[in-house]
Amino acid sequence: MLNRLLDLLLTLPSVLLAISVHETAHGYAAYKMGDATAKYSGRLSINPLAHFDLVGFLCMLFFHFGWAKPVPINPDNFKNRKKGIIYVSLAGPVSNLAMAIISAILLGIVGKFTGLGALLKTREMLMGLDVLVVMLYYCIILNIGFMIFNLIPIPPLDGSKVLMEFLPGRIKYRIYQYERYSFLILILIIYSGILDPILSFLSGLILNPIFKLVTII
Repeated sequence: MLNRLLDLLLTLPSVLLAISVHETAHGYAAYKMGDATAKYSGRLSINPLAHFDLVGFLCMLFFHFGWAKPVPINPDNFKNRKKGIIYVSLAGPVSNLAMAIISAILLGIVGKFTGLGALLKTREMLMGLDVLVVMLYYCIILNIGFMIFNLIPIPPLDGSKVLMEFLPGRIKYRIYQYERYSFLILILIIYSGILDPILSFLSGLILNPIFKLVTII
């Protein structure tokens, strides 16, 4: 029980940071594309309180599936609607990738100065180390997980919005008709475990070079 509580405390800053950066990136990309809705709503901020959704946050902590308060965006304001939707949708996942790389660089630097040598690849090995190292490790894992999850092409996730921009109008219309059921479909797919092998493969594909970056710094 104590280990689980410690786990939770060490994960908390990384979860809040991943959510805040992700949502801020959506809002900032929308602003650069011509829509200031997020800016006027106070959402161009990495303050977690600006993006906090209690239920989504608790679900993320305990079930590893959650959400933040959606950033308000009006695609009608974009200079180029299609390009705007694609860029804004990808901005969140790309920001999480950037955060994971930055965390890996910091982890490598901390490891160099604390004599950790070739940095450690499993959570079990890390738990006895300095708290900063553990938190940076979690920051890498959670940001990559958040990025991959959000790129799943199922509404309301970011990947679906990108995919929709490349589909013919009639197929798009059909998907919009059933969008109200998409959240339930997404939950069922996640908890059925159908996507687990794919998500695990993609995580490994991205995490391996990131952890190699840690060891060569």
